[in-house]
Amino acid sequence: MVEREIRHHGICTWQPASACEGCPLSGRLKCRFDWGALLHFIALFFGFAIPAIIGAIQGGYGWYLLGWAAYSLIFFELWEGRILCSHCPYYAEDGRVLHCIANYGLFKVWRFHPEPMSKAEKAQLWVGLSILMGFPFPFLLLGRQFAWALVSLWGAGLFFWTLRRYTCSQCVNFSCPLNTVPQELVDEYLRRNPVMGKAWGKAV
Repeated sequence: MVEREIRHHGICTWQPASACEGCPLSGRLKCRFDWGALLHFIALFFGFAIPAIIGAIQGGYGWYLLGWAAYSLIFFELWEGRILCSHCPYYAEDGRVLHCIANYGLFKVWRFHPEPMSKAEKAQLWVGLSILMGFPFPFLLLGRQFAWALVSLWGAGLFFWTLRRYTCSQCVNFSCPLNTVPQELVDEYLRRNPVMGKAWGKAV
């Protein structure tokens, strides 16, 4: 048990579920992996991506989606993995595959960074997300697929609104610029996870 906790940096997210008994954060944070939360995230993203894919294909720009796929792979696996995911408690799990409620299944190429995201990393995240979400729209417009563009734009707006309201409000990746967890819950989680608390300058 001790060896496992060391490999997990002592992060309570990866300790046995029995450790959650009596925890005041239980049910208030998405601090343990849940298939329902993951499927919810995927469904929301598909609500944006599927109309964009259909519209690009119908507009005659389907082949350009290969560039979108290539960028997505690089962004999620390497870029976002470093600037965002590596700061998340889910990334502290031992093993080379990420098991989380958003980017499940990614190969972990970076080490866990318990400290919060820097301003530069937050700026990079906005740039990376803008490219990811904006990539298909020029091709939708060039292909005169205005209806699909509107549906995809609506899907993107719903994705971020729902994510921020129902996921980001309970997400344990506290330094993400989309995160809206109340400060008292953040402080309590950091208190219970000294490795992160020390890196955040809030060790007890």
